[in-house]
Amino acid sequence: MDNAQQMGEEKIGRLLLKFSIPSIIGMLVNGMHTIVDRVFVGRGVGDLALAGVAVTFPIVLAMMAFGMLIGFGATAVVSIRLGQQRKEDAEQVLGNAFVLLVAIGLMVTFFCYLFMDPLLALLGASPEVLPYAKQFLKVLLLGTVFLSVGFGLNSIIRAEGNPRIAMYTMILGAVINVILNPVFIFGLKMGVAGSALATVSAQFVTAVWVVYYFLSSHSLLKLRVQNFRLKWIAVKDTLAIGLSPFSMQMVGSFVTVFFNKSLSTHGGDPAIAAFAVITSITMLVFMPILGISQGAQPIMGYNFGAKSYDRVKETFKLAALGATGVVTVGFLLVQLFPTAIMSLFSAEAELILLGAEGMRLYLLMLPVIGFQFVAVGYFQATGQPRKSLFLSMCRQLIFLVPMIWLLPQFLGLYGIWLAAPVSDIFSAILTATLLRLDLIRLGKSEKAEVL
Repeated sequence: MDNAQQMGEEKIGRLLLKFSIPSIIGMLVNGMHTIVDRVFVGRGVGDLALAGVAVTFPIVLAMMAFGMLIGFGATAVVSIRLGQQRKEDAEQVLGNAFVLLVAIGLMVTFFCYLFMDPLLALLGASPEVLPYAKQFLKVLLLGTVFLSVGFGLNSIIRAEGNPRIAMYTMILGAVINVILNPVFIFGLKMGVAGSALATVSAQFVTAVWVVYYFLSSHSLLKLRVQNFRLKWIAVKDTLAIGLSPFSMQMVGSFVTVFFNKSLSTHGGDPAIAAFAVITSITMLVFMPILGISQGAQPIMGYNFGAKSYDRVKETFKLAALGATGVVTVGFLLVQLFPTAIMSLFSAEAELILLGAEGMRLYLLMLPVIGFQFVAVGYFQATGQPRKSLFLSMCRQLIFLVPMIWLLPQFLGLYGIWLAAPVSDIFSAILTATLLRLDLIRLGKSEKAEVL
């Protein structure tokens, strides 16, 4: 049975597992970089250093956003060109993507070095935290090009039909980061700079691995020097498709800055350090449901195109059920063992208590988030990108930012922690409403096809 046949004929449950598991593993491994950094920095250097790393996180998100702009956009264009049997054009897109990733990586590095102090102050670094943030960022910026190339080109490996190689790439980087963090921090006594160096080392190896892959006989597409010359049609198509994930990631960066500034006002450096841990745990919970959503999308998209609407609805229901199960387990762990979770990142009693309380409040509405992620994927798969983008923006920006500003006026630090669950409630209601209306429409279309 070929890929097209299995999408339309194989049991949905089996299909969903086949498509989701590699994506879940890849997502979890990708998220481990940030978590590992924060565990070792909090335990090996201290709470101010942990706050310093947290302050730089919006810059990391922005770096990844540019990788998404080129990498995700090029991935979609490469998939289309390969589907059209235009291999040479696909290689042109690959070559252009490589050049753009290197160029943007260099520009981001130059800009951040040039404006480092005012940029970190804008991101909420206090005088006590600033030295740690600078130590971390100075080293981290050395790997911007490696991050861009490794992250951006790895997604193209999936496009040419090698999801396992793409997964191995992320595992390789995560393993190197886990090994080198304690070596540099505890063994060589390099402090927060050691954690950044471990990350850069992992990014360097990942970038070399990915480039080697596209130069080797294992790849379908080859990285060729003649394709490094930029062609407007390839660049235009790449940027047009990559703009949506780029925008969403930049929104995430902006919201993180907004959170840090508000936390600095109402809770100081300990609150920022606590938020660094909370976002790490949030990332760990969100990565599997992102993987489930990504695994479900091609199945829903194929069957929607084939007008097999019953299979679209079945895929959505199973994916939503799986995602809800994952976030429910995460919710129970967070509510029952917040102190133990915080203790993994810090030995300071004050930070542990502050973070445990904040974590319980911040993740109070976890059980309603799973189906929202799958719903965003559903609207993408069924050719409704505007609804998908709108729902993502509602949860991450339209509802959240006003809550971050409004609630602390009355509740102080508690208001900041509660901004996320209040936003989740509003976005869940809106998502459920739009989803119900669309599933009703799909049901009517299904009946019309039968008649």
